[in-house]
Amino acid sequence: MPAGVSWSHYLKMLGSSLLAMFAGAEVVHRYYRPDLSIPDIPPKPGELRTELLGLKNQVQTHNSEQH
Repeated sequence: MPAGVSWSHYLKMLGSSLLAMFAGAEVVHRYYRPDLSIPDIPPKPGELRTELLGLKNQVQTHNSEQH
């Protein structure tokens, strides 16, 4: 086995690495909330707008609490 570790140790590390990678991807996906819709006509250069929806919601909530 590479690096002189047993198969069980190697498989545990592989499994935990994959789990951590998938969990991290899920967190990022939920935070940025990508727009997965496919438009009929692609936007012109400079027309595409992206927003941090999670951050936008927090700012709106914070602003509404202050008023």
